[in-house]
Amino acid sequence: MTDISAKGLTKPAQVFAYFAPLTLFIYLAAPNAYLIDIATTFMLKDRLHASANDVATFRLLTGMPLYFAFVFGFARDLWNPFGFRDRGFFLIFASLTSIVFFWLAFNHLTYAGLAAGMMLAMLSYRFVGAAYEGLLALVGQEQLMSGRLSALWNIIASVPSIIGAFASGWVAENLTPETTFILCGMLALVIAVFSLWKPYAVFGHTYDKPQARGTNFVGDLKRLVRHRAIYAPVILIFMFQFAPGSNTPLQYYLTDHLHASDAVYGEFTAIFAAAFIPVFILYGWLCQHVSLGKLLLWGTIITIPQMMPLALIHSATTALWLAFPIGSMGGIFAGAIFDLAMRSCPPGLQGTLMMLVAGANQLSYRGGDLIGSKIYGLSATNGFLYCAIATTAVYALMLPVLWLIPKSVIATADGESNPALDAEVMAEVAEVT
Repeated sequence: MTDISAKGLTKPAQVFAYFAPLTLFIYLAAPNAYLIDIATTFMLKDRLHASANDVATFRLLTGMPLYFAFVFGFARDLWNPFGFRDRGFFLIFASLTSIVFFWLAFNHLTYAGLAAGMMLAMLSYRFVGAAYEGLLALVGQEQLMSGRLSALWNIIASVPSIIGAFASGWVAENLTPETTFILCGMLALVIAVFSLWKPYAVFGHTYDKPQARGTNFVGDLKRLVRHRAIYAPVILIFMFQFAPGSNTPLQYYLTDHLHASDAVYGEFTAIFAAAFIPVFILYGWLCQHVSLGKLLLWGTIITIPQMMPLALIHSATTALWLAFPIGSMGGIFAGAIFDLAMRSCPPGLQGTLMMLVAGANQLSYRGGDLIGSKIYGLSATNGFLYCAIATTAVYALMLPVLWLIPKSVIATADGESNPALDAEVMAEVAEVT
């Protein structure tokens, strides 16, 4: 029987109606989102006269809370602020992030001050991210919607990326740092207000079901280490995000070597992000008809040569033309890896695993950026070629990692019952009760 509410929406539709706007504001306000990330790099480059290596180092260091995101995820799984669970994290830490942005807005711009402020914003916002991703994974597991929620998550999260990438160049050229940080502070406040909404389709008995049951600090750590399914998604996302040359080196190559405007780099990033959206929409349909195991295999094969077109970039115009095909090649794998992560969460540890994945994501993204900056400095003419070859080799090595995934996790399509996985969950829950 189809679950229809009084408002005429199925339960999945009600879940989508909650997570769609929440995802939008989560990614608009994130300190590592394109809007603020690219804007701060131009503050460093144009106002503080930082070098490419300085900017990459800044990104790497201010991202420290992102690399240790599992700590925030573990806190989410153990702590229940105000008795609100995930909504409590939204209320407290989105408000704190807003305060940090306002502090940056009204202080003199220096390298040290900017680094300290962004570090504090990243630190506070990690609790918001842990609550959001933990809740998303928990609902995905309980309602057999991990594939569709992965598609929704990626589609909606792409919108702020596109908006932020297109707007970042304009922001850098037309808005003062003070105005930029005030805008970010106001966006963070929206999430704090959003915490007051508690739809039954999402929160009704969600924390009472077997998938939400944990133990204590020591017990949960032991369960996490023993849970074989957690390792593959962490390794795969780390390898997938390794793309030296696609961030800071490309930014400097376009603006300094090819004499393009600051806006061109933002436009490239926006087109790249937009290219994922139609593939994510396709994934939302495919995941209901094809097992996750097949989607992971297909996505990996398509992704392997993704970055080779970077070697062909010799002008700003060429870069913009290549942005769409480069982006679209990673869509299936991106949807599948987050689908896999949600399915792989141990009971009661959704925040921990999702933040382990998020930490590996950001560490690889920023570490690869730093490595790419060093490669870029070795050869102005062949740097992109070297980076593309390195990325392709790493992507090819993802194929054998797929064998680490327990077959029970990826055997079914989205929405299909999985008796083998259900039995594993119940067995683990029985051990902790």
